[in-house]
Amino acid sequence: MRANALAVMAKAPEAGQVKTRMLPALSTEQAAELCRALLLDQLKHLQGLALADLYVAFTPTEAAPSMKQLAPPAFCLLAQEGNDLGERMKRIFENLYASGHKNIVLIGGDLPPVPLRFFAEAFTYLQAPGKRVVLGPSRDGGYYLVGLNQMVSEIFEAVTWSHDQVLAQTRAKLAALKIDPLLLPSWFDIDTPGDLRYLQSQFNLDPSLMERMKKTLELLHRLQLGEKQNRTG
Repeated sequence: MRANALAVMAKAPEAGQVKTRMLPALSTEQAAELCRALLLDQLKHLQGLALADLYVAFTPTEAAPSMKQLAPPAFCLLAQEGNDLGERMKRIFENLYASGHKNIVLIGGDLPPVPLRFFAEAFTYLQAPGKRVVLGPSRDGGYYLVGLNQMVSEIFEAVTWSHDQVLAQTRAKLAALKIDPLLLPSWFDIDTPGDLRYLQSQFNLDPSLMERMKKTLELLHRLQLGEKQNRTG
């Protein structure tokens, strides 16, 4: 077991349960396909990360068989526990610390593949002495990544999740605890048709991103989503 652990939070890509903000631009089945493609691209990309043990923290619990088929062999499965996002994140950290890991990073499952250098920077920072926190700001006002080298339960409690003040609230809690977090470069998730348009702009800036998102690009091409977006927005 490595001291470092990286966990990807993922919902099972089931129609009607994921990517509902993509409706009606996509059907529930197409939204689930998008969720699956994004997750598969991310997991394939992360297999190149040799400095941490890899986990998929999944929900719902009964999706364990399908998630086992979806996740590459390099990943261990960990069922999410808790009633809200904050509690689920806190329990993931607690379970991984109980397993013996020292430095833990958690990301979402619906992100374009996160550059591996971001993780290298995060784990390097977390390996230093003292209580340390890493945050990856997302363009919607939240964060796509959180890393800890000791448990800081307060940042998962009494937060208004799925809101544009999540990062601000988290930083305020850390300031009250006198913890100055490391902020990684900004990244983004894919929740709305507008996010897909933003993704296209990033392909133009960084063509290598296209190589990391082959399944997602194949799906978008098959759905001709770009044409739909042009007609609707």
